[in-house]
Parts: sequence; structure tokens; C-alpha cells
Amino acid sequence: MTDSQLADPDIDVQALRVIKAIADGGSITSAAAALGYSQPAVSQQMKRLERRLGVPLVERAGRAVRLTEAGRVLARHAPAVTTALDAAAEELDALRGLRAGTVRLVGFPSASPTLVPRLLADLAASHPGVTLTYVEAEPAEAVAAVREDRADIALTFSYPGDRDDPHRTSARGLSVRTVGVDELLAVLPVGHPAVREGRVELRALAEEDWIAGCPQCRGHLLEVCGRAGFVPRITFETDNVVAVEGLVAQGIGVATLPRLGVASFPLLPGVVTAVLPAGDERTLHVVTAHGADRVPSVRTTLAALVRVVESADAPGDVRRRG
Repeated sequence: MTDSQLADPDIDVQALRVIKAIADGGSITSAAAALGYSQPAVSQQMKRLERRLGVPLVERAGRAVRLTEAGRVLARHAPAVTTALDAAAEELDALRGLRAGTVRLVGFPSASPTLVPRLLADLAASHPGVTLTYVEAEPAEAVAAVREDRADIALTFSYPGDRDDPHRTSARGLSVRTVGVDELLAVLPVGHPAVREGRVELRALAEEDWIAGCPQCRGHLLEVCGRAGFVPRITFETDNVVAVEGLVAQGIGVATLPRLGVASFPLLPGVVTAVLPAGDERTLHVVTAHGADRVPSVRTTLAALVRVVESADAPGDVRRRG
């Protein structure tokens, strides 16, 4: 069956929302709960749409239901259609002077105690009608959340030049905008002999035990150390900033952390940070569906997020890209 076979002017947006809810929840019951409808109302709506289209959209699979091929076609197109209509509705609301809406944001862990609170404060002061929900996730999961219509905006990062970059393939077809850079720092025990005037060369740490972070950060550590001419001896792995600093303070190993990570918690006694060679940094991005910025509440949140990242006194001394 081709998409053109389902070209029917009687397909309404609410039916698409129902189809999408069934696809997400796996049952009519879960779709009804998600949309705030009764189960019979959802069932009747599906039957009416099936009669109009002349094809079945759901089929029984034991006690559950699943979408047919035709249902999956509609579910695949539903997010694009509903996003466009939501954008139109919000733009019309904006013309009538309304400034409200809920925006779903997902972001990486070190943004949670640093950038996100500032974003919430900015929106509360400038656009109190905009409600922000927030979920924490690493970049690959955050990009997937936007693609699967579980989030409107993903705040992500990547390491320039690294092979493991979720923005190359998994973000294909989405809008990816670079908004800043976050410098990486070496995290060392106080008095470490490799530190010279607050700076350190990675090659001077070639014989150290290393503490690695999240899979993406671990991949970057391997690549950047490789470029410095050695393979790091990784003895511990944790993405908990406080745990990293605690291990370093006890002389268990050395690590690298982004400035946002260091800024997310007061530096533990016995730990010092040192600047790495110029250019060792991660790039910050915002990822959305194409056209999502036409929705006023999303556009407002994106502008506020850029202001937070670009502000001169942002936590962690994050710098604007370009």
C-alpha cells in the first residue's frame, strides 16, 4: 500500500492524534487514557475512520491491538501533521495576544543544575505563560526523543572530530543548531606535577590511571588521548561528577570534565582543574523537528535558551559559538 492510496480529505487531525496514541501505547485503553477520552469513544473514532478510508487500521493481537500497515502509515505521518497544525494554532493564538504553551525539553545531565534553572528563571520573567517540562538524557537518547515526538527541544553536545557523534546520522532530517561551546578541563589531585600555571598537556598524563564518563565522553577521551600519542589506562567509569572528583581527590586516577560539569557542584577539597590544550571542547546544540520554531512557545523557549548559553556570566563560562 502506498501513501497516495490514503490521500483522503476526511482524515482529521484528531484521528491522527488517536492513531499516534495507539502506536505509542500499544492499546486503545492506553490511547484513551493519554488523550483523556473514554475507550468506547476511541474505538468509535477508529471505526468511523476505517469506514471512510475503506481499509482496516487496527487489528487484534490476543487481548491487545496493533496497527495494520495502513495504520502505521498514518502513525508515521501523524507527528509532522500535528506539529504543523499546532504551529498554526499557536500562531493564531499569538495574533490574538495569547502567550501560552507547554514545551517539552530534554537535556544532558550537566545542563540540569546549570543551564536549565537559568532557562526556567528567564521564561518565568519574560514569558510566564510558557510552561517547560524537562527530562534528563544523554545526547543520543535526547535526539531520539525529538524524532519520536516525545520532546520538542533537545539540548545536546558533541565533540568536534569524534567519530561517535549522534548528530551525524540519528539527527538526519531534524534541525540541529549550534549554540555554544563548553571547554574541557583536566581534573587532577592538588599539587600534581604536570600542572604548569593552571595548564596541562595530555601527553604528560600518559602514565596515569584514568576515570572515564558516559559512553560518548569515554569515546572522546580515547580519541583525544590517541591524538596525543597514547591509549589511556581506564580503571574506573562513572558519569557522576561528584564521584569523579572523589576518586581524583583520593589519588585513584585523573579525568577530564566539561566546565558545565565542574560548575554543577562545588569542587571537592584535594582536587584542582587545569586547562587543556586550546580547542579541546564540546559543542552545544539544540535539536528540533523542522518547522518546530514556528510554534510560538517553542520559538520563545529556543530564544531564551540561546540567551542563557550566550550570557557572559553563564555557569561554567560556556562560550558562544562563532
